[in-house]
Amino acid sequence: MPSRCCGGFFDWDKALKRLAELDAKAEDPTLWDNPRQAQELMRERRRLDEAVSATRAIERELEDTAGLIELAEAEGDEDLATEGIKSLEALAKRAERDKVAALLSGEADANDTYIEINAGAGGTESQDWAEILERMYIRWGERRRYKVEIIDSHAGEQAGIKSATLLLKGENAYGWAKTESGVHRLVRISPFDSNARRHTSFASVWVYPVVDDEINIEVLEKDLKIDTYRASGAGGQHVNTTDSAVRITHMPTGIVVACQNERSQHKNRATAMKMLKARLYEQELQKREAEANAVNATKTDIGWGTRSAPT
Repeated sequence: MPSRCCGGFFDWDKALKRLAELDAKAEDPTLWDNPRQAQELMRERRRLDEAVSATRAIERELEDTAGLIELAEAEGDEDLATEGIKSLEALAKRAERDKVAALLSGEADANDTYIEINAGAGGTESQDWAEILERMYIRWGERRRYKVEIIDSHAGEQAGIKSATLLLKGENAYGWAKTESGVHRLVRISPFDSNARRHTSFASVWVYPVVDDEINIEVLEKDLKIDTYRASGAGGQHVNTTDSAVRITHMPTGIVVACQNERSQHKNRATAMKMLKARLYEQELQKREAEANAVNATKTDIGWGTRSAPT
């Protein structure tokens, strides 16, 4: 049964017990006395209910498909048997997707996310590659029915973009996107080279979660360098003729964030501050993960092949 087969990543008994606990708490009339706690509880309840419902749906369809294949074998109906096998393959793919979704249980996996793209060395080639990545992430987000916003974008001299920052809003946006962080490479015959030579282009991608307002990230004003400049992208006459864009540099860490999608400099600064706090939060998450990995690396299994120190 699917609920038992997936025990390696989804503890069925614990999930049902926890869902029952959340259902009981959701009926408590004093729950909304603390709105933030209530929202977290309802969010956890919704995710857990969706996981349980998805597992039960796969279980029912598996039983139906198994019955269909048994009937096909009894009647010698090859077409029906083939249809049943295809259904099993589709169920296996669904179960794998649900397995990945169940693994998104990190501290910030459920959050909205920023995706920052920067062209590497290589001029037009890398800038074109950066724009390709930008389009790819936008379309990926739209296919997942996320709300996608372009927070900041700087066009290249001839083609492509020098940099861009996207905001993806939706369930588990950070959890799904976080593995994209890193340097992305493209090897191709260049469309910008008249001699049709092969070029290697690089672009960096940084993914970090949107921080909840309740999470306290301390940022000192003296640690900030704030610059304003004229927006370079589309946005109307007002945007392009006033210094509404904002760039904030966090001096202790060297983190730089920018926003130019709003008409108001005040709004752009507020958004840039949110991005800075998100970067600092993500940096802290990475630090914790590195420390946890270092601790785990010092542990050894007690068993065959492990030698004790001489006494």
